[in-house]
Amino acid sequence: MHLSKKCSVFKVVLSALLIVALLQLIYLSFLSRFHGKQQRYRYSELFGGSAAKKNAHPEKNTRKERLRYSLSSGGIFDNSGQYRVYKNLIKSDFTTNQKPGSHSNSDILTLATHTTINNLHHLESLLERWQNPLSVAIFAHGEDVKFATALVYALSFFCPQIQALVDFHLVCLSGETASFPEQDREHFAGLEDCASVFSRLETHRDKYQNYAMSGNISYPNNLLRNVARGGTESSYILVIDMDMMPSADLHQQFLAMILRRAPAADEVFVLPAFEIRHARKIPSTKAELVQLYQVGEVRPFYEELCPRCQAPTNYSQWVNSHVRETGTLDVAYTLNWVDPWEPFYIGPRTVPLYDENFKQYGFNRISQACELHVAGFRFSVLSSAFVVHRGFKIQGEFHAKKEEENKQNRVLFRSFKEGLKTKYPSSTRRC
Repeated sequence: MHLSKKCSVFKVVLSALLIVALLQLIYLSFLSRFHGKQQRYRYSELFGGSAAKKNAHPEKNTRKERLRYSLSSGGIFDNSGQYRVYKNLIKSDFTTNQKPGSHSNSDILTLATHTTINNLHHLESLLERWQNPLSVAIFAHGEDVKFATALVYALSFFCPQIQALVDFHLVCLSGETASFPEQDREHFAGLEDCASVFSRLETHRDKYQNYAMSGNISYPNNLLRNVARGGTESSYILVIDMDMMPSADLHQQFLAMILRRAPAADEVFVLPAFEIRHARKIPSTKAELVQLYQVGEVRPFYEELCPRCQAPTNYSQWVNSHVRETGTLDVAYTLNWVDPWEPFYIGPRTVPLYDENFKQYGFNRISQACELHVAGFRFSVLSSAFVVHRGFKIQGEFHAKKEEENKQNRVLFRSFKEGLKTKYPSSTRRC
């Protein structure tokens, strides 16, 4: 009798465990189906289809159609015929909603930058700091053309701030074409939100060292700078590399400054450039930067590689001027250009374009600063604004062909300077 009772209890417990296990299997099956359905909905929403038609988001569908239209144009060739340019591949809501000829405070200054897909992960922190219109020119070739198109579309789809503020442009070799990533399971699998897109970009970070690219392809940095510049109608433009960061609140401070003082047409505003150890957080203000500068955690940009390229900025004067910040941005002092200064600056959209013959490493920014000088521009150094490059630039970390490229571009720079004499015949300035 006692044994019979024990058997009955055992059967009840066993039955209960079986029921629990069955319920868990049903639950897991439900979750799997739900996740699969959610993924299918994500894909249909991204690419179109019945789910998208039933649950249409007009603004997202419009973005998709604009991308289709941009790609269907086949892009345009650059002046050399070597590159294909898809200008405004994806427009931000800010650009799309802008009325022709109208200007808002946000449209006074745009940040323009350029990159390959392996540095695009920096966009997240750059936009978090900038929080205003941003124009990004991306260079891709080979399989990266497809990857770049898919990931840029995903960024504009999943990331609200990117949707609102970032214009994307794509440059590839003239023999390559970009296409809409129809049902691209490979590149879109697992993308569910903005964070997942940036996680995917992280897997491509630092794929190539500096300008070293597969297939011996030249990185057309000055073409990219011009494409990014040309993608905005703003009155002023700041052009920096993707792995650099401006000081906080620069947009707001610059707007307040130009409302106080009318800038001259021949004036550009220099932002002293620094580089910081990788382990350090990028400083937001001049006070934070100077503190790190004084203990050697921050130093002038290119201090080890080409100190003469930034020395004319006069870092000592800048660091010691306006030590007690008032929160008001102004001009600290004005300089004339001297060779081989290559400052980062905010300039009116009327400044000369970068010479697109310069590619890869060497003289690409010096040539443009040189032309500004010959054209009669003066360089006004801002009192508390700056840009910072992530990581120290040191010897030995560049790609193998750096010195060879530098020599080639030095020869090109000589002929470029001769050409300026013809372009600006009345100028008495030389470089």
